[in-house]
Amino acid sequence: MSENISISLPSKPEYVSIARLTASVIANKMGFNVEDIEDIKVAVGEACNNAVLHGNQDDNNFDVEFTVQDDSFIIEIRDKGKGFEVDKCPEPDLCAPKENGLGIFIIKSLMDEVEIESFCGKGTVIKMFKYLKEEV
Repeated sequence: MSENISISLPSKPEYVSIARLTASVIANKMGFNVEDIEDIKVAVGEACNNAVLHGNQDDNNFDVEFTVQDDSFIIEIRDKGKGFEVDKCPEPDLCAPKENGLGIFIIKSLMDEVEIESFCGKGTVIKMFKYLKEEV
């Protein structure tokens, strides 16, 4: 069984919290523990911030789709920006971190699986998976 919840939000920083809160409520209802919920919220915030910063400001919206499955929570963030070459995205230097450029690294660190597709001139999709684990 799978359920989808979709929202379209204005490409403004003040709306990122709506996506984070929605993810938090869904993850809580699914039975994720507090640590996993916090990880999901941070990852969603990073992905949404990227959509706001790099998305197409002319369109003025980015889309978030939450998919609830029996054992997994899938979150897709889509923007309509210029895109980027995913393979050429550098790994951050953690010994000399910069002020920005850690978003994708953070997302990959917090989520169980991450897929990124970016299309030149047509936007980016970040698909994040968190698997529900049985508590011991």
